[in-house]
Amino acid sequence: MSSITPVILCGGSGTRLWPLSRKSFPKQFVPLVGHKSLLQLTLERVAGLGGEVVCVAAEDHRFLVADALRQAGQKGTLLLEPVARNTAAAMALAALRAQPDEVLLFCPADHHIPDAEAFRRTMREGLAAAAGGMIVTFGVVPSFPSTAYGYIRQGAARADGSRQVAQFIEKPDAARAQQLLLQGDVLWNAGIFLAQAGVLVDALQKHAPDILASCRTALQGAKTEQPGSAAPGVSFVRPDRAAFEACRSQSIDYAVMEKHPDVAVIPFRGQWSDVGSWNAVADLAPPDAQDNRIQGQGWTRQARNTFIHAPHRPVVALGTEDLLIIDTPDAVLVAARDCAEQVKDVVAMLEEGNAAQAAFHRKVVRPWGWYDSVDAGDRFQVKRIGVKPGASLSLQKHHHRAEHWIVVRGTAEVTRGTEVYLLSENQSTYIPIGEVHRLHNPGKMELEMIEVQSGGYLGEDDIVRIEDTYGRA
Repeated sequence: MSSITPVILCGGSGTRLWPLSRKSFPKQFVPLVGHKSLLQLTLERVAGLGGEVVCVAAEDHRFLVADALRQAGQKGTLLLEPVARNTAAAMALAALRAQPDEVLLFCPADHHIPDAEAFRRTMREGLAAAAGGMIVTFGVVPSFPSTAYGYIRQGAARADGSRQVAQFIEKPDAARAQQLLLQGDVLWNAGIFLAQAGVLVDALQKHAPDILASCRTALQGAKTEQPGSAAPGVSFVRPDRAAFEACRSQSIDYAVMEKHPDVAVIPFRGQWSDVGSWNAVADLAPPDAQDNRIQGQGWTRQARNTFIHAPHRPVVALGTEDLLIIDTPDAVLVAARDCAEQVKDVVAMLEEGNAAQAAFHRKVVRPWGWYDSVDAGDRFQVKRIGVKPGASLSLQKHHHRAEHWIVVRGTAEVTRGTEVYLLSENQSTYIPIGEVHRLHNPGKMELEMIEVQSGGYLGEDDIVRIEDTYGRA
């Protein structure tokens, strides 16, 4: 039993990294490390463990996950949750679809583990315990008394090289975290699990039978789609919405792990972070002599222990201390470093005030590429649009707006009514109100264009899709 099937848990809204991470584009998809997303790095890390990867993700994020698979050079199956129901349901879906003796490795999509080989080696150390019917979790050897993580107390040593889990401990306060570290035999709970599919199903049947039953019913009514050129090498599996919506939402820790007697733990001694706050992101950047950390176009003067994330324009911190400064095109966060864990409360406040920036970026990712709303005014809107090589927007029309397209890079194939023609750089065209049209990139480089919309209503819901590669028509 040497083959391991990785199951990547891609849920989560990532509100603690607002404004860079938002509900429409959570942190696992954001290029945070070396221009790669945490999901892509996770997929690269599990490569070579054996089985074809399975990703459990939200329906709305399916093409983001498919794109990460492509960038990581992997193929796989996407289990698409119609609604979020936490990790117990996500893991149940994957376990029910697998063969009972198949060894599944459940990994969150948003961890940063630089030493991929050390990670794979540690995961394989759990195979003997998993073969013996244990659910194996992997705890990180703590480097400081963190209050941001739960802890695992290690119990007796086992013959298979693991140790029995003696206790799962909730996130402690500072005094308790210090005490735990001094007592020893504790690890940070990383939320990584290894088990035979049948063993996990049996544990769910014992401790959370209602969750398992809902997921089983949802899979019985599941539909499978092969998106083909829209997402090469990927299968979409859609559980039945009504059955899955009826499922109780609970984490696997509460639903199973804290109750189940057969849980073992193996320490991971490498560098690890769940990148769960802006302080954790700051720690990924090297400090200067004054402990300032800079990503992008940040500048400091007479500043100490200040982190600046400024990928788009110069941001200057003068005379600051212990600050986080996060700049994006449509929102800025300035926070004391000891308030980093409260960013999610800021997002809740913005949601209550109906601020669109709580959930959406100005630059919006689409299956075919992206668009960036550059400017808007009375009866007009200007967008930059990027289309991937070989990709197409839907065949569509608008009831309330006309569009002017100007190609600035690449080649565009334009469908306008019964006409089909090519536009090169510096060429333009006009799409009248009500005209059926489509934009396609026939080239091998990204197509970039400027779109100027004009009309009485410019909302995104003024799109009548007639035909669509991505199933949205």
